[in-house]
Amino acid sequence: MNELKLKAMAKINLGLDVLRRREDGYHELRMVMQSVFLYDRITLERTDSGGITVQTNLSYLPVGEDNLVYRAAKLLMDEYSVGDGLRIGLEKHIPVAAGLAGGSSDAAAVLVGVNRMFALGLSREELMARAVKIGADVPYCVMRGTALAEGIGERLTALPDAPDLHVVLAKPPVHVSTGFVYGNLQADALAFHPDIDAQIQAIRDGDARKMAERMGNVLETVTIPACPVIAEIKEQMMRAGALGAMMSGSGPTVFGLFDDEAKARDSYEELSRGDLARNVFLTRFFHNRKRG
Repeated sequence: MNELKLKAMAKINLGLDVLRRREDGYHELRMVMQSVFLYDRITLERTDSGGITVQTNLSYLPVGEDNLVYRAAKLLMDEYSVGDGLRIGLEKHIPVAAGLAGGSSDAAAVLVGVNRMFALGLSREELMARAVKIGADVPYCVMRGTALAEGIGERLTALPDAPDLHVVLAKPPVHVSTGFVYGNLQADALAFHPDIDAQIQAIRDGDARKMAERMGNVLETVTIPACPVIAEIKEQMMRAGALGAMMSGSGPTVFGLFDDEAKARDSYEELSRGDLARNVFLTRFFHNRKRG
């Protein structure tokens, strides 16, 4: 196999709880993760020149070892002493630093692609075990679909497919540092914790409304005071008829879940016309398995 094309799916957090700050400085998390049909395109090409090269459509992205796709390829190619070279084409569509795991998903796609291209024979579980060396979200991005993530995000339990819904994604024109968010989170003094177990049960029951009602992200206690536009976008989506609206990950992207396509499109168009968001997308959940 000399060329391979892959899609790296974005993710949202349907629920995000922080249980405590650990002694190692990381936070103990409990999250419900969901892939959505917003993706970066990745092309892998085998070369005779040796080494790894990265080309991207965004001039400000690094193309060396600071890029997660480079590190993902190098991880497997070094372990298996792959002598051929690899050219990675990265076409970004997922906004950068948005709380949508774009970089992690790109790295996961490259792990999957390198395994296939060079016939390394690794199972999905074996790829996920290596993926955590690159980042906490990367194992989930190898798995994709609907999942419970625990620990720092690396302990994963696959869940039944979440009910199909329309999703509006809106990234405001602000930057939120993940370090700033977790550094300012009062993990031991949170007044609210989302009911992750109840949300999982709603997913198992196929109840979209109850699933949305159980949404919650404790990181909003830091981001909304710092970036009030996040709350404004949530309010717009709820006025438009969303079942629920919430910030994804550490932000700043907000997503709204709709069971009515016309209402979702109205929200998308209103946000696209306004100045609350720089990037707006209308999409759906992505599932690993075909329904019916």
